[in-house]
Amino acid sequence: MLTPIVPVPRVLVVEDEEQLARLVAAYLRRSRFDVRTARDGAEAIAVARQWHPDVVVLDVGLPGADGIEVCRTLRTFSDCYVVMLTARVEEVDKLVGLSAGADDYVTKPFSPRELVARVQTMLRRPRVRAAGTAGSPLTVGALALDPAGREVLVHGEPVQLTRTEFDVLLALASHPGLALSRRQIIDAVWGPGWVGDERLVDVHVGHLRRKLGDATASPRLILTVRGVGYRIGAGR
Repeated sequence: MLTPIVPVPRVLVVEDEEQLARLVAAYLRRSRFDVRTARDGAEAIAVARQWHPDVVVLDVGLPGADGIEVCRTLRTFSDCYVVMLTARVEEVDKLVGLSAGADDYVTKPFSPRELVARVQTMLRRPRVRAAGTAGSPLTVGALALDPAGREVLVHGEPVQLTRTEFDVLLALASHPGLALSRRQIIDAVWGPGWVGDERLVDVHVGHLRRKLGDATASPRLILTVRGVGYRIGAGR
């Protein structure tokens, strides 16, 4: 019997600092990733359209179109994972980067080994499944989720979510009435090996509320539980 060929994960590194790009690419190749590099936004978009990477490691401070703009463009045709690299430590930079559709961020300076570990963890991410339903469709008020088809409907209308947004929503919907801490959501979506700022969850919840039409001032679908985290509500 022939051994099935396992596809090698593809990682596109978008970084204008040539030395850093080579270093990151070398570490990724040692971990048996198929790696390509790009030095600016236009090249990154062109490569991504043609090559279809699984993960894009994307520097925020690119010449020309910055990483945030590149990420927004990527999200118009790809659901690849996106890890943003930023040299700016202000929280607003991180949040703006994630609002463009990024899945995670790493602040410079960073260890290339840490970045590789983050990419590996991302690609090994467990796909959340509703307890005891083996991926059966879920309905919460006007919200309907199909884990198998990875589709979301609100009042019968489809809603486009990134992979991470879908997984966060599914983690909550899989436990109706139960308040989940940020750490529990991270363990379910990013995996227990993930290390970083747990407020990453808050950013994705904010995106979900906006896309689902769940008013930030008085949400009814994704509820904040003070001192704990979030739980799914009855919707409307």
